[in-house]
Formats: sequence, C-alpha cells, structure tokens
Amino acid sequence: MIRRLKLAYSLYNFFHRKPLEHNLEAYGKLGIKKTYFSPVSSADFVGKDGDFLRGAEEVPEAAATNLYAGLDKAAQDSIDEFEERGYCVLPGFLDTATADRINTEIDELKTAGELEFSYNEKLMFAIRKSEFLSELWNGEDLLTLLSTLIKGRARLFQSINFLHGSQQKTHSDSIHMTTFPLGGLLGVWLALEDIELDNGPLHYYPGSHKMPYYLNTEYGNEGDWLLTGEKTYGDYETMIADKVAGTSYEKKVFLAKKGDLFIWHANLLHGGEPHLNPDRTRKSMVLHYFDANRVCYHEITQRPALFM
Repeated sequence: MIRRLKLAYSLYNFFHRKPLEHNLEAYGKLGIKKTYFSPVSSADFVGKDGDFLRGAEEVPEAAATNLYAGLDKAAQDSIDEFEERGYCVLPGFLDTATADRINTEIDELKTAGELEFSYNEKLMFAIRKSEFLSELWNGEDLLTLLSTLIKGRARLFQSINFLHGSQQKTHSDSIHMTTFPLGGLLGVWLALEDIELDNGPLHYYPGSHKMPYYLNTEYGNEGDWLLTGEKTYGDYETMIADKVAGTSYEKKVFLAKKGDLFIWHANLLHGGEPHLNPDRTRKSMVLHYFDANRVCYHEITQRPALFM
C-alpha cells in the first residue's frame, strides 16, 4: 500500500527539485497547475493539445546528419524506413574493441561496488558512473540522428546493462517511460556479444508502433487522488498479449552481432525471448532517450522522470 501512496512519492520528489524541474516550463505552457514534485499521468492531459511543445520545425531530416552520411546503404535504408517499421538497425555501429571496452567498464564498476543488480538482474545507470560511457552515448552525431527520429531534442535519460537475456514479455516502453505529447522516447539497444536463439535475443513486432498507446486507463489502473492504480504489471502484460493476438503483426527476432545497434520507437511492441542456455551470457546495453521538449514521466507510478 505504501508503494501506491502518491504522497510518499511526492515527499521523495520534494527533495530532488533539480532533476525534476524540467517539466515546469511545459506545465506552464499547457496551463496545468503542478509543482515539480506533483504526481502526473495521462489523465492530466485529457483535452490538451501539446504538439507545439515538440519543436519539430527545428529538426533536420535524418539523411542530412553526419552519422547517416557515414553509414552503409543497408543502415541508411533502415533509418529511412523507421517511421513505417518503428525501428532501424545499424549493423556494426561500434567496433569490437569499443564493445569490449564497454564490457570491461561494466565489470570494473561491478567489482568496485558501484553497480549492483536490481529489477530482475539489471545493472542500472552505468552512464552516471562512467565518464567514458556518458561521453559515448551523449556523442553529438548520435544525439543529432536520434533527434531526427524522435522529432524533437533527444536527451539521454537512462542506461541498463544486462548479462543475461531479460526474458521480458511483450510491452511498449511508453507504459514505463511516458511523454506528453506521446511518442517522445527512443530505445537504443547494443549487442555486447553475438546473440543467437539460445541466449535470449530481442523480439519485436514491426509496425506495431502504429497501434494505440495502452496506458493506465486501458487496463483499469488509474488509481485516485491518493493512490496509484492497484493492477499488477502482469495485468498489463496480459492485456498487451490479447491486443497483439487480435492483429496481423508478425513477431521478429533480432539475432545480433557484437556492436550491432537496434533503435526503436516509443510504442514499438518488443520483449526478450527465453534464455535457453544458462551457460551463455547475453551481454547488452540499453539506453533510453527522452525528447527534452515534452513532459517526461512514468505512467504506471505517476511519477515525473528524474534527469540526473
């Protein structure tokens, strides 16, 4: 019950003004009376038109970016199809030496006790512990390309490192990391070793980003003024499975080589396949980027997103 108590979240947020104040300007423009520590959910934006927040007029075409120009044709074609398919693949985005350096960096942070497993074997926020990783994933050319895909101003929010497959059921990231207007999030997934069918590859449904955004209201998890919703995450997963079963979208599995990069839309349905071989690792790194022009928050817990 305490975990559902909005007041508890607000008290925590009260002492973290700096990483939370990014939403205040957008609240003002939208005419929403909220403080930086207030709970926020999709219900707060009903009837609001926030397209003017996106700043899309400042975003160039992906083909005009430096990173795009340096890619091979297959990667360029994949980027060109991002809006239609909801993802793109950049094979060999990082060379094996750089991928190995990331693995070494993660191992050293673990040994030093600066990274610990949480949330089902996830190593969270290595980008906050490593100057090398922060600089790598905040590179100007990468941020510029991501900004074209997000149609806004991409800002690195979160990193997650995995040693094994997540085995997470099919979901949209927008239930976890949400924006208003919707769609202001990108997922970026890097293979840190070769990934095959037996060590838990990523799965995804091309084109599924065009489905509706299924948020708290869609599975009866709105809560009230005092508490967040009472439904479990399993209830959400069941709803998504039912929704997918009623479509013609076909599941694909991404068999990756070390250094391959997979970028996906905020609403692309994806997850992790079973990790069938316990003797193998599945080292990978996930980054999430928000559009800094939009309201950024977490729909399930109704908490504003903390930018460190």
